[in-house]
Amino acid sequence: MSEHRLEVADVFRTHGDDFLARWGHVLSRPQRKAFDDIRACRTADLGGHLDQCDQCGHCAISYNSCLNRSCPKCQAAVRAQWLAEREAELLPVEYFHVVFTLPQQIARLALQNARRIYSILFQAAAETLLTIAADPQHLGAAIGFLAVLHSWGQTLHLHPHSHCVVPGGGISPDNSRWIPCRRYRKSFFLPGKVLGRYFRKRFLIHLRKAFQKGKLQFHGELESLAQPVAFDALCRTAGRVEWVVYAKPPFGGPEQVLKYLARYTHRVAISNRRLLSMEDGRVTFEWKDYAAGNQTKTMTLEAVEFIRRFLLHVLPSGFVHIRHFGFLANCKRKVELALCRSLLAVPQVVMEVSVNSPGARDSTSAEPLRRCPVCKVGRLVVIQVLTAGACACLPEPMIPDTS
Repeated sequence: MSEHRLEVADVFRTHGDDFLARWGHVLSRPQRKAFDDIRACRTADLGGHLDQCDQCGHCAISYNSCLNRSCPKCQAAVRAQWLAEREAELLPVEYFHVVFTLPQQIARLALQNARRIYSILFQAAAETLLTIAADPQHLGAAIGFLAVLHSWGQTLHLHPHSHCVVPGGGISPDNSRWIPCRRYRKSFFLPGKVLGRYFRKRFLIHLRKAFQKGKLQFHGELESLAQPVAFDALCRTAGRVEWVVYAKPPFGGPEQVLKYLARYTHRVAISNRRLLSMEDGRVTFEWKDYAAGNQTKTMTLEAVEFIRRFLLHVLPSGFVHIRHFGFLANCKRKVELALCRSLLAVPQVVMEVSVNSPGARDSTSAEPLRRCPVCKVGRLVVIQVLTAGACACLPEPMIPDTS
């Protein structure tokens, strides 16, 4: 049996009661649900099933997953399905990675207005890319892209930003040709400063409208911003600083894009592999310092503070954190992609997910068959479904569930 590696769930189970005593009264419903789900994930509390090797007869108990989108261990299946669907949408062109980041004085508003601020972030980023790309001075084409919201930085502080994956070109205004993107001297895809200033303008316009309509709330340290004069001063200050938008070098072909998407689309605030230790009420983890040349460093936090920071990044219930725009928008994706392929003179693709693909499994189905750890030849198959009550009377699983 392999040695158990430290997981986020271990921190939640060990120090969860201390956290609730201090912060439980301020948790939102989605945050409390994520907290409870992660603590119960793959334990007797959720029930499970008894597996048996079809060759040697070895038996093992496996507990059910919580399937919460904030759980570090429950993203593999949904990520596989999503990637299988996206594979049919890739075009044989270069792809670019554009990142839109909110300045800190605006980002803190998301602590009490997550749904509104993150929605405006998506809206302003989309308007920026679509408008600047359509300008004949830049690209003069209708583009399409997907955007992924991340709300965290490497140390789990609030750091809202949107990762956009953009095909390198677009459809001409008359739909007659594909216009490839240009290369800029100090940027990739589109000029970074132009994007940043237009993004700032659009975001602040939408933010002011939300304030005027009473869509924002301010409590505690932010209470003073409920006054129009103070809020206007905040917007004017934010309007005088440069907002960070940058485009990374192109990925290359579609295969590289899929590898990138696999890393970014279904991430949570911190993965289990970054955790190093939990001792004396403290958690130590690795983080990457981008300001110091991507150096890998370690940080130690009180366990209660670690949990608090993690739960800051639980999204509001039902909030869609991966969105498609332009010719990749859901309402017109099929028709527009067919046009793109015809303009690029490449074969059309039937946009279906194979029933045999890794992502085609029903999320309620049993986990994929696993190889027996004893005989190494047979496969474990489910022979009995166990309720939470039945699991509570059984010993710990005979094999660790590492899937």
